[in-house]
Amino acid sequence: MENKEIITKVNYFLIDEFELEEDQLVPTASLKETLEIDSLDYVDLVVIIEKTFGFKVKGEDFVGIKTLQDFYDYIINRVQAN
Repeated sequence: MENKEIITKVNYFLIDEFELEEDQLVPTASLKETLEIDSLDYVDLVVIIEKTFGFKVKGEDFVGIKTLQDFYDYIINRVQAN
């Protein structure tokens, strides 16, 4: 799967599931402050990631993820590792 395709899928579920606007989805956006993703949303994110990309996610995987680019990079790295 190409990086661009992964980013497109991530953006799609962020817009669809979390009711975000496309113009909010810039790589430097903070997941917590800018996108307002809270701890309950992280649970939903885990389920969506596992369904969409087919790998298991642990809570501690999110520790270093602060920006949307960090989130993209995490998913890209995990997809490529499988």
